[in-house]
Amino acid sequence: MSIHLRAHAFAANPLRGLAGGSPCPSAADALRSLLDSTDAHHHLSKVLPFRRGRPLARSPDPSPSPAPSSAPPPPPPPAWRLAWLPPSRVPTGVPSEAFVFLGAHGEADGKEAAAYWAVDVSEGDGGAGDGSAFVDLRTLMVAADWRDKDTMGDLAIAGHARALLEWHNTAKFCGACGAKAVPTEAGRRKQCSNESCKKRIYPRVDPVVIMLVIDKENDCALLSRQSRFVPRMWSCLAGFIEAVRRETLEETGIEVGEVIYHSSQPWPVGPNTMPCQLMVGFFAYAKSLDICVDKQELEDAQWHSREDIKKALTFAEYEKAQRSNALKVNQICKGVERGQNTSSGLTVESQEPTPMFVPGPYAIAHHLISSWAFEGAPKVPSSFSNL
Repeated sequence: MSIHLRAHAFAANPLRGLAGGSPCPSAADALRSLLDSTDAHHHLSKVLPFRRGRPLARSPDPSPSPAPSSAPPPPPPPAWRLAWLPPSRVPTGVPSEAFVFLGAHGEADGKEAAAYWAVDVSEGDGGAGDGSAFVDLRTLMVAADWRDKDTMGDLAIAGHARALLEWHNTAKFCGACGAKAVPTEAGRRKQCSNESCKKRIYPRVDPVVIMLVIDKENDCALLSRQSRFVPRMWSCLAGFIEAVRRETLEETGIEVGEVIYHSSQPWPVGPNTMPCQLMVGFFAYAKSLDICVDKQELEDAQWHSREDIKKALTFAEYEKAQRSNALKVNQICKGVERGQNTSSGLTVESQEPTPMFVPGPYAIAHHLISSWAFEGAPKVPSSFSNL
């Protein structure tokens, strides 16, 4: 079946920037309120700690269902939420420049909005407890209920925060003169400390193309496997932003003609060297069909029929993966699995596994494939940018 989201995972951030004037203070005013416990607006500050790239999350147990007369369906898995802390609960010793402004939310009827912040506490202790824990963002991604607007909003906030913090951890020096770069505007950018340079430095974005190559005449799509994939998983081709046509030709030997934009997705769960990826999705129509796989890039690439791909888009498998990871997050927050590796568990399984499956609804690859399988690729550029 086809799964439709309001927006891609990580793209539905409900927070907005602050501007000068009432009822919205400037970012500088928000930072002063955060750091000054006597400030009248100090209580409106909310902080999300991160430890080694993992946000603080909580996962309360779901309410027990009443006992029915017949066998009931399984209860919904526990829904995780970000564990926002008041400034007083942030571990001591965190410098003021370590706080990164994420945005504001919740203003109504002239009341001032709460200001949301992220901070890296990897070097200190504390932060977790009271049913919360630092959880790997990929695990939260798979555990997120894609039908729950609030959970998807939290996922987008966590992804944005992680990308900003990782950028702050790597962009420590000016690329023009080599002097130290210091945070400014509440962490939304940096500036060179060299008085003769003062270069403004903004968060980095690493664009990556991802494409579903289509054989229009034979009603097939080209899917590939990488050696790091779990068994039975196939996905779209992807590569750096230089060109859809060139990447496809280099990795599979397939010549591509028409290329049509589909949508884009922030992807803050890529390699640590590229924490701010932007996946730019395309449909690409093949002009040749003979596959010649570059074994240094791919394990395999094959043409798959529309019917086979529809079978691979099995809702039950994605739902089971979401449920098992949601329960895993719940156990981590209870302290049962704290300290264990939480980046595993992305394999989707069922009692009778399908011969193949594609990435889940949290990935743009899923929606490229699903859109073609159930709706067909558009013949004109699409007008949406989120999904």
